[in-house]
Amino acid sequence: MLENNSSITGDIVIQHPHLWSVDDPYLYKAITQVILNGKVADEYTTTFGIRYFDFDADKGFSLNGKLMKIFGVCNHHDLGCLGTAVNTSALQRQLELLKGMGINGIRTSHNPPAPELLDLCDKMGFIVMDEAFDMWKKQKNKYDYHLYWDEWHRKDLEDQVLRDRNHPSVFIWSIGNEIPEQWAGKDGKDSSGTVIARELRNIVQSLDTTRPITAAMDHPDPNNAIYLSGALDLVGFNYHHRQFADFAKNFPGKKFISTESISALQTRGHYDMPSDSIRRWPARWDRPIENANADLTCSAYDNVSAPWGSTHEETVKELLKYPFASGMFVWTGFDYMGEPTPYPWPARSSYFGIIDIAGFPKDIYYMYQSICTNKDVLHIFPHWNWKTGDSIDVWAYYNHADEVELLLNGKSLGTRKKTGDDLHVMWRVKYEPGTLKAISKKNGKMVLTKEIKTAGKATKIILNADRSTIKADRNDLSFITVRIEDAAGNLVPDANNEVKFSVTGDGVIAGVDNGSETSMESFRADHRKAFNGLCLLVVQSKDKAGKINVTATSAGLPSANIEINSK
Repeated sequence: MLENNSSITGDIVIQHPHLWSVDDPYLYKAITQVILNGKVADEYTTTFGIRYFDFDADKGFSLNGKLMKIFGVCNHHDLGCLGTAVNTSALQRQLELLKGMGINGIRTSHNPPAPELLDLCDKMGFIVMDEAFDMWKKQKNKYDYHLYWDEWHRKDLEDQVLRDRNHPSVFIWSIGNEIPEQWAGKDGKDSSGTVIARELRNIVQSLDTTRPITAAMDHPDPNNAIYLSGALDLVGFNYHHRQFADFAKNFPGKKFISTESISALQTRGHYDMPSDSIRRWPARWDRPIENANADLTCSAYDNVSAPWGSTHEETVKELLKYPFASGMFVWTGFDYMGEPTPYPWPARSSYFGIIDIAGFPKDIYYMYQSICTNKDVLHIFPHWNWKTGDSIDVWAYYNHADEVELLLNGKSLGTRKKTGDDLHVMWRVKYEPGTLKAISKKNGKMVLTKEIKTAGKATKIILNADRSTIKADRNDLSFITVRIEDAAGNLVPDANNEVKFSVTGDGVIAGVDNGSETSMESFRADHRKAFNGLCLLVVQSKDKAGKINVTATSAGLPSANIEINSK
Protein backbone atom coordinates (compact mmCIF):
# COMPACT_ATOMS: atom_id res chain seq x y z
CA MET A 1 0.00 0.00 0.00
CA LEU A 2 1.43 3.39 -1.02
CA GLU A 3 1.07 6.37 1.25
CA ASN A 4 0.32 9.87 -0.04
CA ASN A 5 3.27 11.51 -1.86
CA SER A 6 5.18 8.22 -1.97
CA SER A 7 6.75 6.75 -5.08
CA ILE A 8 8.06 3.48 -6.43
CA THR A 9 10.97 2.79 -8.72
CA GLY A 10 11.88 -0.21 -10.80
CA ASP A 11 13.79 -1.42 -13.83
CA ILE A 12 12.37 -2.91 -17.02
CA VAL A 13 14.76 -4.84 -19.24
CA ILE A 14 14.08 -4.93 -22.99
CA GLN A 15 16.02 -7.73 -24.63
CA HIS A 16 17.33 -6.98 -28.13
CA PRO A 17 15.66 -3.56 -28.43
CA HIS A 18 14.57 -2.14 -31.75
CA LEU A 19 16.71 1.01 -31.89
CA TRP A 20 15.31 4.43 -32.80
CA SER A 21 17.10 6.19 -35.66
CA VAL A 22 16.44 8.97 -38.15
CA ASP A 23 15.70 6.38 -40.86
CA ASP A 24 13.76 4.02 -38.59
CA PRO A 25 12.20 6.03 -35.74
CA TYR A 26 10.85 3.06 -33.82
CA LEU A 27 8.86 3.93 -30.70
CA TYR A 28 7.84 2.00 -27.61
CA LYS A 29 5.04 2.77 -25.17
CA ALA A 30 5.25 2.43 -21.41
CA ILE A 31 1.82 2.26 -19.76
CA THR A 32 1.63 3.15 -16.09
CA GLN A 33 -1.55 2.25 -14.21
CA VAL A 34 -2.81 3.08 -10.75
CA ILE A 35 -5.00 0.20 -9.55
CA LEU A 36 -7.43 0.73 -6.70
CA ASN A 37 -9.45 -2.18 -5.33
CA GLY A 38 -8.66 -4.20 -8.43
CA LYS A 39 -9.75 -1.51 -10.86
CA VAL A 40 -7.67 0.91 -12.96
CA ALA A 41 -8.12 4.32 -11.32
CA ASP A 42 -5.69 6.19 -13.56
CA GLU A 43 -3.42 5.46 -16.51
CA TYR A 44 -0.57 7.31 -18.21
CA THR A 45 1.19 6.39 -21.46
CA THR A 46 4.81 7.42 -22.05
CA THR A 47 6.15 7.13 -25.57
CA PHE A 48 9.89 6.57 -25.78
CA GLY A 49 12.62 5.35 -28.06
CA ILE A 50 15.85 3.49 -27.42
CA ARG A 51 19.05 4.70 -29.06
CA TYR A 52 22.63 5.54 -28.21
CA PHE A 53 24.81 8.25 -29.66
CA ASP A 54 28.13 9.97 -29.27
CA PHE A 55 29.83 13.23 -30.11
CA ASP A 56 33.54 12.66 -30.60
CA ALA A 57 36.23 15.34 -30.73
CA ASP A 58 37.87 13.69 -33.75
CA LYS A 59 35.22 11.61 -35.49
CA GLY A 60 32.12 13.77 -35.03
CA PHE A 61 28.63 12.40 -34.43
CA SER A 62 27.50 8.80 -34.42
CA LEU A 63 24.04 7.32 -33.86
CA ASN A 64 23.75 3.69 -32.75
CA GLY A 65 27.43 3.25 -33.61
CA LYS A 66 27.13 4.65 -37.15
CA LEU A 67 28.98 7.84 -38.09
CA MET A 68 26.79 10.46 -39.73
CA LYS A 69 26.52 14.20 -40.22
CA ILE A 70 23.66 16.15 -38.72
CA PHE A 71 22.15 18.21 -41.54
CA GLY A 72 19.67 20.30 -39.62
CA VAL A 73 17.76 23.53 -39.91
CA CYS A 74 16.75 26.24 -37.49
CA ASN A 75 13.05 27.03 -37.54
CA HIS A 76 10.96 29.80 -36.10
CA HIS A 77 7.64 28.66 -34.70
CA ASP A 78 5.34 30.49 -37.12
CA LEU A 79 3.44 28.59 -39.80
CA GLY A 80 3.31 31.15 -42.59
CA CYS A 81 -0.20 32.25 -43.51
CA LEU A 82 -1.64 30.32 -40.54
CA GLY A 83 0.18 32.44 -37.97
CA THR A 84 1.79 31.25 -34.75
CA ALA A 85 -0.94 29.10 -33.20
CA VAL A 86 0.16 25.46 -33.28
CA ASN A 87 -1.41 23.22 -35.89
CA THR A 88 -0.13 19.64 -36.03
CA SER A 89 -0.99 19.17 -39.72
CA ALA A 90 0.96 22.28 -40.67
CA LEU A 91 3.95 21.20 -38.57
CA GLN A 92 3.85 17.77 -40.17
CA ARG A 93 3.83 19.29 -43.65
CA GLN A 94 6.92 21.33 -42.80
CA LEU A 95 8.75 18.27 -41.50
CA GLU A 96 7.73 16.19 -44.53
CA LEU A 97 9.17 18.84 -46.84
CA LEU A 98 12.40 18.93 -44.83
CA LYS A 99 12.64 15.14 -44.72
CA GLY A 100 12.21 15.11 -48.50
CA MET A 101 15.40 17.11 -48.95
CA GLY A 102 17.35 14.94 -46.52
CA ILE A 103 17.25 17.12 -43.42
CA ASN A 104 17.62 15.08 -40.23
CA GLY A 105 17.84 17.76 -37.54
CA ILE A 106 15.77 20.59 -36.07
CA ARG A 107 16.98 23.39 -33.82
CA THR A 108 14.11 25.04 -31.95
CA SER A 109 15.27 28.59 -32.28
CA HIS A 110 15.20 30.28 -29.87
CA ASN A 111 12.71 28.92 -27.38
CA PRO A 112 11.25 25.69 -26.04
CA PRO A 113 9.25 23.99 -28.80
CA ALA A 114 5.60 23.07 -28.94
CA PRO A 115 5.22 19.51 -27.61
CA GLU A 116 3.38 18.65 -30.84
CA LEU A 117 6.60 19.36 -32.74
CA LEU A 118 8.62 16.99 -30.55
CA ASP A 119 5.97 14.28 -30.90
CA LEU A 120 6.29 14.57 -34.68
CA CYS A 121 10.10 14.57 -34.53
CA ASP A 122 9.92 11.38 -32.46
CA LYS A 123 7.69 9.71 -35.05
CA MET A 124 9.42 11.02 -38.17
CA GLY A 125 13.07 10.75 -37.13
CA PHE A 126 14.67 14.12 -36.45
CA ILE A 127 17.59 15.01 -34.16
CA VAL A 128 16.45 17.96 -32.06
CA MET A 129 18.52 20.67 -30.42
CA ASP A 130 16.10 21.80 -27.72
CA GLU A 131 16.88 25.46 -27.02
CA ALA A 132 15.87 27.38 -23.91
CA PHE A 133 16.81 31.07 -24.01
CA ASP A 134 17.53 33.89 -26.43
CA MET A 135 18.92 36.10 -23.67
CA TRP A 136 19.85 35.86 -19.98
CA LYS A 137 20.07 38.80 -17.58
CA LYS A 138 21.43 41.23 -20.17
CA GLN A 139 18.84 42.56 -22.56
CA LYS A 140 18.78 42.40 -26.31
CA ASN A 141 15.61 44.47 -26.43
CA LYS A 142 13.92 46.69 -23.88
CA TYR A 143 11.01 44.38 -23.10
CA ASP A 144 12.53 40.92 -23.59
CA TYR A 145 13.02 37.98 -21.22
CA HIS A 146 15.78 39.70 -19.20
CA LEU A 147 12.96 41.38 -17.24
CA TYR A 148 11.85 37.99 -15.93
CA TRP A 149 15.19 36.24 -15.66
CA ASP A 150 15.72 36.30 -11.90
CA GLU A 151 12.21 35.11 -11.10
CA TRP A 152 11.62 32.61 -13.86
CA HIS A 153 14.75 31.15 -15.47
CA ARG A 154 15.17 28.24 -13.06
CA LYS A 155 11.50 27.25 -13.17
CA ASP A 156 11.28 27.60 -16.94
CA LEU A 157 14.41 25.52 -17.60
CA GLU A 158 13.40 22.82 -15.13
CA ASP A 159 9.95 22.60 -16.70
CA GLN A 160 11.46 22.34 -20.18
CA VAL A 161 13.82 19.51 -19.28
CA LEU A 162 11.18 17.62 -17.29
CA ARG A 163 8.68 17.95 -20.12
CA ASP A 164 11.02 17.02 -22.97
CA ARG A 165 13.51 14.51 -21.56
CA ASN A 166 11.54 11.39 -22.57
CA HIS A 167 11.53 12.37 -26.24
CA PRO A 168 14.03 10.23 -28.20
CA SER A 169 14.30 13.02 -30.78
CA VAL A 170 15.88 15.37 -28.22
CA PHE A 171 19.66 14.92 -28.42
CA ILE A 172 21.08 18.29 -27.31
CA TRP A 173 20.14 20.94 -24.74
CA SER A 174 20.99 24.50 -25.78
CA ILE A 175 21.12 26.94 -22.87
CA GLY A 176 21.18 30.06 -25.01
CA ASN A 177 21.50 31.81 -28.35
CA GLU A 178 23.99 34.63 -28.96
CA ILE A 179 23.89 35.57 -25.29
CA PRO A 180 25.27 39.07 -24.53
CA GLU A 181 27.12 37.75 -21.46
CA GLN A 182 29.47 35.78 -23.73
CA TRP A 183 31.47 38.92 -24.53
CA ALA A 184 33.16 39.50 -21.16
CA GLY A 185 36.09 37.30 -22.10
CA LYS A 186 39.13 36.06 -20.26
CA ASP A 187 40.35 39.51 -19.26
CA GLY A 188 36.92 41.07 -18.81
CA LYS A 189 35.63 42.29 -15.48
CA ASP A 190 32.14 40.83 -16.00
CA SER A 191 32.11 37.13 -15.08
CA SER A 192 28.32 36.76 -15.21
CA GLY A 193 28.43 34.68 -18.41
CA THR A 194 30.61 32.09 -16.71
CA VAL A 195 28.55 32.08 -13.52
CA ILE A 196 25.18 31.79 -15.26
CA ALA A 197 26.37 29.13 -17.70
CA ARG A 198 27.50 26.95 -14.80
CA GLU A 199 24.21 27.47 -13.00
CA LEU A 200 22.22 26.48 -16.09
CA ARG A 201 24.36 23.39 -16.57
CA ASN A 202 23.72 22.34 -12.99
CA ILE A 203 19.97 22.79 -13.47
CA VAL A 204 19.95 20.63 -16.60
CA GLN A 205 22.18 17.94 -15.14
CA SER A 206 20.11 17.70 -11.97
CA LEU A 207 17.31 16.41 -14.20
CA ASP A 208 19.07 14.80 -17.18
CA THR A 209 22.66 13.62 -17.56
CA THR A 210 22.13 11.73 -20.82
CA ARG A 211 22.42 14.59 -23.31
CA PRO A 212 25.18 17.08 -24.07
CA ILE A 213 24.80 20.80 -23.40
CA THR A 214 25.72 23.57 -25.81
CA ALA A 215 25.22 27.27 -26.37
CA ALA A 216 24.90 28.97 -29.76
CA MET A 217 27.82 31.42 -29.74
CA ASP A 218 28.26 34.10 -32.38
CA HIS A 219 31.63 34.86 -30.75
CA PRO A 220 33.17 31.37 -30.91
CA ASP A 221 36.49 32.33 -29.41
CA PRO A 222 38.55 30.63 -26.68
CA ASN A 223 38.07 33.78 -24.60
CA ASN A 224 34.29 33.56 -24.77
CA ALA A 225 32.99 33.79 -21.20
CA ILE A 226 30.43 31.01 -21.69
CA TYR A 227 33.04 28.69 -23.17
CA LEU A 228 35.43 29.47 -20.31
CA SER A 229 32.75 28.36 -17.83
CA GLY A 230 33.37 24.72 -18.74
CA ALA A 231 29.60 24.26 -18.92
CA LEU A 232 29.51 23.20 -22.57
CA ASP A 233 29.88 19.63 -23.78
CA LEU A 234 29.66 20.85 -27.37
CA VAL A 235 31.25 24.08 -28.56
CA GLY A 236 28.51 25.79 -30.56
CA PHE A 237 29.51 27.93 -33.53
CA ASN A 238 27.08 30.44 -34.97
CA TYR A 239 28.50 31.12 -38.46
CA HIS A 240 32.32 31.65 -38.77
CA HIS A 241 32.65 28.81 -41.26
CA ARG A 242 36.16 29.97 -42.15
CA GLN A 243 37.22 29.11 -38.58
CA PHE A 244 36.13 25.47 -38.78
CA ALA A 245 39.60 24.54 -40.04
CA ASP A 246 41.28 25.87 -36.88
CA PHE A 247 38.81 24.40 -34.40
CA ALA A 248 41.11 21.67 -33.07
CA LYS A 249 43.90 24.23 -32.58
CA ASN A 250 41.70 26.81 -30.87
CA PHE A 251 39.63 24.34 -28.83
CA PRO A 252 41.92 21.34 -28.28
CA GLY A 253 40.12 18.15 -27.32
CA LYS A 254 36.68 19.75 -27.58
CA LYS A 255 33.61 18.66 -29.56
CA PHE A 256 32.12 20.76 -32.34
CA ILE A 257 28.60 21.59 -33.51
CA SER A 258 27.56 24.36 -35.89
CA THR A 259 24.54 25.61 -33.98
CA GLU A 260 23.56 28.18 -36.61
CA SER A 261 24.95 28.57 -40.10
CA ILE A 262 24.74 30.16 -43.54
CA SER A 263 22.05 32.96 -43.60
CA ALA A 264 21.88 32.87 -47.39
CA LEU A 265 19.25 35.05 -49.08
CA GLN A 266 17.00 33.94 -51.93
CA THR A 267 13.69 34.78 -53.57
CA ARG A 268 12.06 31.75 -55.15
CA GLY A 269 12.07 31.96 -58.94
CA HIS A 270 14.18 35.12 -59.29
CA TYR A 271 17.63 35.00 -60.93
CA ASP A 272 20.36 37.64 -61.27
CA MET A 273 23.33 37.22 -63.60
CA PRO A 274 26.22 36.63 -63.37
CA SER A 275 25.59 33.78 -60.95
CA ASP A 276 29.25 33.24 -60.04
CA SER A 277 29.54 36.67 -58.40
CA ILE A 278 28.77 36.43 -54.67
CA ARG A 279 26.98 39.35 -53.03
CA ARG A 280 26.99 40.16 -49.31
CA TRP A 281 23.83 42.13 -48.64
CA PRO A 282 24.09 44.50 -46.82
CA ALA A 283 27.82 45.15 -46.74
CA ARG A 284 27.73 45.26 -42.94
CA TRP A 285 25.03 44.18 -40.51
CA ASP A 286 24.47 47.69 -39.14
CA ARG A 287 24.28 49.45 -42.50
CA PRO A 288 21.38 49.78 -44.94
CA ILE A 289 21.63 47.85 -48.19
CA GLU A 290 23.06 49.65 -51.21
CA ASN A 291 22.96 48.89 -54.96
CA ALA A 292 20.47 46.07 -54.53
CA ASN A 293 17.35 45.16 -56.51
CA ALA A 294 14.63 47.78 -56.82
CA ASP A 295 11.93 45.09 -56.60
CA LEU A 296 13.35 43.83 -53.26
CA THR A 297 14.35 40.41 -54.60
CA CYS A 298 17.40 38.25 -53.95
CA SER A 299 18.76 35.87 -56.57
CA ALA A 300 17.78 32.19 -56.22
CA TYR A 301 21.19 31.18 -57.45
CA ASP A 302 23.20 30.37 -54.34
CA ASN A 303 25.14 33.62 -54.56
CA VAL A 304 23.69 36.04 -51.98
CA SER A 305 24.17 36.01 -48.21
CA ALA A 306 24.03 38.24 -45.19
CA PRO A 307 27.44 39.69 -44.26
CA TRP A 308 27.81 37.52 -41.14
CA GLY A 309 27.03 34.32 -43.07
CA SER A 310 27.80 32.57 -46.32
CA THR A 311 26.22 30.94 -49.30
CA HIS A 312 24.97 27.41 -48.68
CA GLU A 313 27.76 25.88 -50.70
CA GLU A 314 30.49 27.82 -48.92
CA THR A 315 29.59 26.39 -45.50
CA VAL A 316 28.49 22.92 -46.63
CA LYS A 317 31.91 22.42 -48.23
CA GLU A 318 33.56 23.13 -44.87
CA LEU A 319 31.20 20.84 -42.99
CA LEU A 320 31.89 17.96 -45.35
CA LYS A 321 35.64 18.54 -45.24
CA TYR A 322 36.24 17.86 -41.53
CA PRO A 323 35.35 14.60 -39.76
CA PHE A 324 35.17 16.36 -36.36
CA ALA A 325 32.37 18.63 -37.65
CA SER A 326 29.39 16.75 -36.23
CA GLY A 327 26.77 18.77 -38.04
CA MET A 328 25.09 22.09 -38.61
CA PHE A 329 21.72 23.80 -38.35
CA VAL A 330 21.01 26.08 -41.32
CA TRP A 331 19.41 29.46 -40.79
CA THR A 332 16.65 28.67 -41.84
CA GLY A 333 14.51 25.79 -43.09
CA PHE A 334 11.57 28.04 -43.95
CA ASP A 335 11.12 31.73 -44.54
CA TYR A 336 9.29 33.27 -41.59
CA MET A 337 7.51 36.48 -40.64
CA GLY A 338 9.83 39.33 -39.68
CA GLU A 339 13.58 39.93 -40.09
CA PRO A 340 13.37 40.73 -43.84
CA THR A 341 17.15 40.93 -44.31
CA PRO A 342 18.52 42.58 -46.43
CA TYR A 343 15.59 44.92 -47.16
CA PRO A 344 13.47 47.37 -45.16
CA TRP A 345 9.69 47.62 -45.35
CA PRO A 346 7.71 46.84 -47.47
CA ALA A 347 9.62 43.55 -47.25
CA ARG A 348 7.91 41.83 -44.34
CA SER A 349 9.29 38.30 -44.09
CA SER A 350 12.69 36.68 -44.22
CA TYR A 351 14.65 35.56 -47.28
CA PHE A 352 16.72 33.00 -45.33
CA GLY A 353 14.62 29.91 -45.97
CA ILE A 354 15.53 26.93 -48.11
CA ILE A 355 11.74 26.77 -48.54
CA ASP A 356 9.62 29.89 -48.93
CA ILE A 357 6.94 30.96 -46.46
CA ALA A 358 4.22 29.23 -48.50
CA GLY A 359 6.12 25.95 -48.42
CA PHE A 360 7.46 26.01 -51.99
CA PRO A 361 11.09 24.84 -52.28
CA LYS A 362 13.73 27.19 -53.64
CA ASP A 363 16.35 25.72 -55.97
CA ILE A 364 18.88 25.22 -53.17
CA TYR A 365 16.54 22.54 -51.77
CA TYR A 366 17.88 20.19 -54.43
CA MET A 367 21.52 20.76 -53.53
CA TYR A 368 20.77 19.32 -50.10
CA GLN A 369 18.70 16.55 -51.63
CA SER A 370 21.67 15.59 -53.82
CA ILE A 371 23.96 15.37 -50.75
CA CYS A 372 21.69 14.13 -47.98
CA THR A 373 19.44 11.53 -49.62
CA ASN A 374 19.84 8.29 -51.51
CA LYS A 375 17.46 9.49 -54.22
CA ASP A 376 18.74 9.97 -57.75
CA VAL A 377 18.79 13.77 -58.14
CA LEU A 378 19.14 15.99 -61.18
CA HIS A 379 17.84 19.55 -60.91
CA ILE A 380 18.53 22.26 -63.49
CA PHE A 381 17.55 25.91 -63.31
CA PRO A 382 16.60 28.70 -63.98
CA HIS A 383 13.34 28.76 -65.98
CA TRP A 384 13.68 29.15 -69.74
CA ASN A 385 11.80 32.37 -70.51
CA TRP A 386 14.26 35.13 -71.37
CA LYS A 387 15.07 37.57 -74.17
CA THR A 388 16.76 36.16 -77.25
CA GLY A 389 20.51 36.67 -77.00
CA ASP A 390 20.56 37.05 -73.21
CA SER A 391 23.50 35.36 -71.50
CA ILE A 392 21.95 32.94 -69.02
CA ASP A 393 23.75 30.88 -66.38
CA VAL A 394 22.37 27.35 -66.13
CA TRP A 395 23.11 25.43 -62.94
CA ALA A 396 22.69 21.75 -62.18
CA TYR A 397 22.63 19.88 -58.88
CA TYR A 398 23.09 16.15 -59.28
CA ASN A 399 24.30 12.96 -57.61
CA HIS A 400 24.95 9.29 -58.40
CA ALA A 401 26.56 10.39 -61.65
CA ASP A 402 29.97 11.38 -63.01
CA GLU A 403 28.84 14.20 -65.27
CA VAL A 404 25.94 16.11 -66.79
CA GLU A 405 25.45 16.98 -70.46
CA LEU A 406 23.33 20.01 -71.38
CA LEU A 407 21.45 20.32 -74.68
CA LEU A 408 19.54 23.28 -76.10
CA ASN A 409 17.02 22.32 -78.77
CA GLY A 410 18.89 19.08 -79.32
CA LYS A 411 22.34 20.65 -79.68
CA SER A 412 24.91 19.70 -77.05
CA LEU A 413 26.35 22.56 -75.03
CA GLY A 414 28.97 20.33 -73.50
CA THR A 415 29.45 18.10 -70.50
CA ARG A 416 30.31 19.32 -67.02
CA LYS A 417 31.48 17.45 -63.97
CA LYS A 418 32.01 18.67 -60.42
CA THR A 419 35.63 19.42 -59.67
CA GLY A 420 37.31 19.54 -56.27
CA ASP A 421 34.69 20.06 -53.59
CA ASP A 422 32.18 21.85 -55.84
CA LEU A 423 28.53 20.93 -55.32
CA HIS A 424 27.11 22.16 -58.64
CA VAL A 425 28.05 22.64 -62.30
CA MET A 426 27.30 25.60 -64.56
CA TRP A 427 27.02 26.55 -68.23
CA ARG A 428 26.80 30.09 -69.62
CA VAL A 429 24.29 29.92 -72.47
CA LYS A 430 23.06 32.34 -75.12
CA TYR A 431 19.30 32.18 -74.78
CA GLU A 432 17.05 31.00 -77.53
CA PRO A 433 13.53 29.74 -76.90
CA GLY A 434 12.85 26.04 -76.89
CA THR A 435 13.89 23.10 -74.73
CA LEU A 436 16.79 22.90 -72.33
CA LYS A 437 17.63 19.28 -71.52
CA ALA A 438 20.10 17.86 -69.01
CA ILE A 439 21.32 14.26 -68.92
CA SER A 440 23.27 12.89 -65.97
CA LYS A 441 25.52 9.90 -66.66
CA LYS A 442 27.41 7.29 -64.67
CA ASN A 443 30.15 5.39 -66.51
CA GLY A 444 28.67 6.69 -69.75
CA LYS A 445 25.16 5.41 -68.98
CA MET A 446 22.19 7.67 -68.42
CA VAL A 447 21.01 8.11 -64.82
CA LEU A 448 18.39 10.86 -65.18
CA THR A 449 17.12 13.42 -67.66
CA LYS A 450 15.39 16.71 -66.93
CA GLU A 451 13.87 19.24 -69.31
CA ILE A 452 12.84 22.88 -68.96
CA LYS A 453 10.81 24.38 -71.79
CA THR A 454 10.01 27.94 -72.76
CA ALA A 455 6.52 28.57 -71.45
CA GLY A 456 3.82 30.20 -73.52
CA LYS A 457 0.98 32.35 -72.25
CA ALA A 458 -1.06 31.26 -69.26
CA THR A 459 -4.02 29.09 -70.26
CA LYS A 460 -5.00 27.09 -67.15
CA ILE A 461 -5.01 26.71 -63.40
CA ILE A 462 -3.82 23.41 -61.95
CA LEU A 463 -4.70 22.43 -58.35
CA ASN A 464 -2.65 19.83 -56.46
CA ALA A 465 -3.55 18.90 -52.87
CA ASP A 466 -0.92 17.43 -50.56
CA ARG A 467 -3.73 15.31 -49.05
CA SER A 468 -7.09 14.45 -50.59
CA THR A 469 -8.49 13.04 -47.33
CA ILE A 470 -8.39 14.87 -43.98
CA LYS A 471 -9.95 14.37 -40.57
CA ALA A 472 -13.28 16.00 -39.74
CA ASP A 473 -11.98 17.51 -36.51
CA ARG A 474 -12.00 21.29 -37.28
CA ASN A 475 -8.17 21.27 -37.20
CA ASP A 476 -6.91 19.11 -40.06
CA LEU A 477 -5.64 20.80 -43.21
CA SER A 478 -5.10 20.20 -46.88
CA PHE A 479 -2.48 22.38 -48.59
CA ILE A 480 -3.41 22.99 -52.22
CA THR A 481 -0.70 24.19 -54.59
CA VAL A 482 -2.04 26.45 -57.35
CA ARG A 483 -0.02 26.46 -60.58
CA ILE A 484 -0.48 28.79 -63.55
CA GLU A 485 0.44 26.76 -66.64
CA ASP A 486 0.53 27.12 -70.39
CA ALA A 487 -1.29 24.80 -72.80
CA ALA A 488 1.58 22.28 -72.72
CA GLY A 489 1.66 22.05 -68.93
CA ASN A 490 4.69 24.27 -68.33
CA LEU A 491 4.72 26.54 -65.30
CA VAL A 492 4.51 30.16 -66.48
CA PRO A 493 7.46 31.60 -64.51
CA ASP A 494 6.36 35.24 -64.45
CA ALA A 495 2.62 34.64 -63.94
CA ASN A 496 1.02 36.88 -61.34
CA ASN A 497 -2.64 36.16 -62.05
CA GLU A 498 -5.03 36.83 -59.20
CA VAL A 499 -6.82 33.60 -58.32
CA LYS A 500 -10.16 33.62 -56.48
CA PHE A 501 -11.21 30.62 -54.38
CA SER A 502 -14.60 29.21 -53.50
CA VAL A 503 -14.81 26.46 -50.85
CA THR A 504 -18.15 24.77 -50.23
CA GLY A 505 -19.24 21.75 -48.24
CA ASP A 506 -17.56 20.60 -45.05
CA GLY A 507 -14.50 22.83 -45.08
CA VAL A 508 -13.35 26.44 -44.92
CA ILE A 509 -10.43 28.55 -46.13
CA ALA A 510 -7.75 28.63 -43.43
CA GLY A 511 -5.29 30.80 -45.33
CA VAL A 512 -3.75 31.83 -48.65
CA ASP A 513 -0.17 32.67 -49.57
CA ASN A 514 2.26 32.83 -52.49
CA GLY A 515 5.77 32.86 -51.02
CA SER A 516 6.56 36.49 -51.83
CA GLU A 517 8.48 38.29 -49.11
CA THR A 518 6.91 41.61 -50.08
CA SER A 519 3.25 40.75 -50.61
CA MET A 520 0.87 42.85 -48.52
CA GLU A 521 -2.16 40.76 -49.41
CA SER A 522 -4.17 39.31 -46.53
CA PHE A 523 -3.44 35.77 -45.44
CA ARG A 524 -7.11 35.44 -44.48
CA ALA A 525 -8.74 36.09 -47.86
CA ASP A 526 -10.55 34.18 -50.60
CA HIS A 527 -8.07 35.27 -53.27
CA ARG A 528 -4.33 35.54 -53.92
CA LYS A 529 -2.05 36.65 -56.72
CA ALA A 530 0.33 34.04 -58.04
CA PHE A 531 3.99 34.80 -57.42
CA ASN A 532 6.32 33.49 -60.14
CA GLY A 533 3.59 31.12 -61.21
CA LEU A 534 2.52 29.71 -57.84
CA CYS A 535 0.20 30.40 -54.94
CA LEU A 536 -1.26 28.38 -52.08
CA LEU A 537 -4.71 27.68 -50.66
CA VAL A 538 -5.05 26.03 -47.23
CA VAL A 539 -8.37 24.29 -46.57
CA GLN A 540 -9.48 23.34 -43.05
CA SER A 541 -12.06 20.72 -42.10
CA LYS A 542 -15.24 21.29 -40.14
CA ASP A 543 -16.49 18.90 -37.47
CA LYS A 544 -18.73 17.00 -39.86
CA ALA A 545 -17.59 14.36 -42.35
CA GLY A 546 -18.31 15.03 -46.00
CA LYS A 547 -17.02 16.50 -49.21
CA ILE A 548 -15.08 19.77 -49.54
CA ASN A 549 -15.39 21.28 -52.99
CA VAL A 550 -12.75 23.79 -54.08
CA THR A 551 -13.02 25.99 -57.15
CA ALA A 552 -10.33 28.38 -58.39
CA THR A 553 -11.02 31.08 -60.96
CA SER A 554 -8.93 33.77 -62.63
CA ALA A 555 -9.82 36.29 -65.33
CA GLY A 556 -9.29 34.88 -68.80
CA LEU A 557 -8.64 31.32 -67.62
CA PRO A 558 -10.95 28.30 -67.26
CA SER A 559 -11.90 27.50 -63.68
CA ALA A 560 -10.27 24.57 -61.87
CA ASN A 561 -11.82 22.23 -59.33
CA ILE A 562 -10.64 19.72 -56.74
CA GLU A 563 -12.44 17.66 -54.11
CA ILE A 564 -11.19 16.93 -50.60
CA ASN A 565 -12.75 14.22 -48.44
CA SER A 566 -13.32 14.97 -44.77
CA LYS A 567 -13.71 11.87 -42.60
